[in-house]
Amino acid sequence: MPVTLLPTRLPRGIQDGIGRTVGGLGITPNMISLFGFFGNLAAAWLITRENLLAAGIVYVVFSALDLVDGAVARATGSASPFGAVFDAVLDRASEAIVLAACGWYFSERGEQIQAAAAYAAIFGSIAVSYMRARAEVMGLSMRDGLFRRQERVALLTIGLLFNALTVVVAVLALLANFTALQRFWMLRGGLREEA
Repeated sequence: MPVTLLPTRLPRGIQDGIGRTVGGLGITPNMISLFGFFGNLAAAWLITRENLLAAGIVYVVFSALDLVDGAVARATGSASPFGAVFDAVLDRASEAIVLAACGWYFSERGEQIQAAAAYAAIFGSIAVSYMRARAEVMGLSMRDGLFRRQERVALLTIGLLFNALTVVVAVLALLANFTALQRFWMLRGGLREEA
């Protein structure tokens, strides 16, 4: 049974309206994905400058664009396998860069344990996505798990906005890696059923 802590998408009617409006402006889904990536780069830079509140605002705004690019692709009929891969790669890169900036932030403050937690969170984040990718290569669906991308983005936003980065990064490291192990176990079970 899927574990969902946050909605993964907007209601269909809202998606369609946004997709038609944005697509009507001549903006492509790949442009939105790229714009979101550069916004997350800006958030990462703000973290390294120790401006956590501004980083949190920028991060949540540009991460929310992930809800828009797919809606535009569907509304304009421009969805493509390349676009899906391009979006996924930029999403993973965005998350890794922001977490690496958190590691930098902690290192500059001499907080080595917290920096290590940030890098562990990067590993967990990438491992969660990797498990899904491997499952899909094997023909299995893998959208389940306790702590998927939307939960990670929401939690990191809270940490940035409320100056609770130490606790939030530790929780991210723990839960992202737990989710990777959870997906590994699901993948193992799915492959055994197929055998």
